[in-house]
Amino acid sequence: MQHTFTDLGLTRQFLDAVQEAGYTQPTPIQIAAIPPLRSGQHLIGIAQTGTGKTAAYLLPILQNLKYAQGTDPRALILVPTKELVLQVSEQVRALAKFTDLRCVALYGGVGRKAQAAQIKAGIDIIVATPRRFMEMYQEEGLIVKYIQVFLLDEADRMLDMGFLPQINLILDLLPRKKQNLLFSATFSPRVEELSWNFMDFPVKIEITPEATPVETVTQHAYSVPNIQTKLELLRHLMEDTETYHRVIVFVKTKTSATAVYDYCAHRIKGSIRLIHSNKSQNARINAFDDFREGGVRLLIATDVMARGVDIPLVSHVINFDVPIMPEDYVHRIGRTGRATCTGAALTFIHKGDEHNFGRIEEKIRMEVARLPLPAELPVYETPFEENQDMDRAIDTQRKREDPTFQGAFHDKKDYKLKVSEKERKTFTAHKGRNTSFAPSKPRKKKTSKHQRHKK
Repeated sequence: MQHTFTDLGLTRQFLDAVQEAGYTQPTPIQIAAIPPLRSGQHLIGIAQTGTGKTAAYLLPILQNLKYAQGTDPRALILVPTKELVLQVSEQVRALAKFTDLRCVALYGGVGRKAQAAQIKAGIDIIVATPRRFMEMYQEEGLIVKYIQVFLLDEADRMLDMGFLPQINLILDLLPRKKQNLLFSATFSPRVEELSWNFMDFPVKIEITPEATPVETVTQHAYSVPNIQTKLELLRHLMEDTETYHRVIVFVKTKTSATAVYDYCAHRIKGSIRLIHSNKSQNARINAFDDFREGGVRLLIATDVMARGVDIPLVSHVINFDVPIMPEDYVHRIGRTGRATCTGAALTFIHKGDEHNFGRIEEKIRMEVARLPLPAELPVYETPFEENQDMDRAIDTQRKREDPTFQGAFHDKKDYKLKVSEKERKTFTAHKGRNTSFAPSKPRKKKTSKHQRHKK
């Protein structure tokens, strides 16, 4: 049976907003989540990225709030990053277009005064990062006693980023009687334990198995020997401007992301932007907006862009570095193939990544096909230090699985001759002093003042 938004019991103003936003049919998570949320039940929603879960929780929350009332917030939505705050608050405004409901976005990197002024003017919904929410409560006197709905979005990411202490503090501040919601792409034991802290008998909805990639994304991988060859492969792929027209390249660290950006800026056609946590808030927002509007062809980013960010029509995601956590791989490639569109994900793998990529394939329950390197691609020799780093990574991975394993970089044996007990005691007695076994210089005899005067 084919469902429509009308079947989900939405009122006319929200049906009009949904139509204007371009949604034609509800997704599985929206079909499953909207009715129990409208009835006020606690809910845990587990759905892979790109399945429309933001609208799945926003529509019933907005409909239950109905209209602007009072000056203090009645709904709180916590998300892990500034980018997600902006995205969710923007979607709130789009879906509440035909109502007078008011929303404020609270995030760090900007002054608190402007956000405090918005709150004093009267709001219904807060979308915030945990840290900035606590700052507004402690420093600006934010009133939370009227909150009726509390939602934790991207809960697994929240825990990965170390937000558990702030979340527990916020839970202590909020009223006990409220509707509690938790949405996450994965449901690890840590997320489950967190849900026990504030949810009683929730409805649990799991649309797809944990860590399942979006079906509209095709996945391939290249075996690449080193970083220089990775850069050349990226340049070679980006020469096809028609196929690779809107691309996100994920890199593991901020330093590596900057290096990849510097390389690409001089060798790849089209506008290029860089996003990582050291960039200023305005620079990140501008780069994000330019890429979403199509003015940027290539966006190089760390995992700050991997979670929840909704950018339509991304043609490719390229994993320049293999992520350590399999869940991060699923979130990265979920930036393409969104809202029934098709997309492609490519991963560059060197020998030190094979173990982690094997774990990813186990997690997603499929084997990713390897493509041969293009015949015309220059393949560079791996520098000695880079090769050592890869071998070290392999040793570390194997030691985690087998603590008795000793690889190329195990602790070296002490081949020094054993010293006698007397020599050991002598050495211990002299330890800490600036001494040696060489004969010392004779000391000068001290003379008294009387003797010096006599001389």
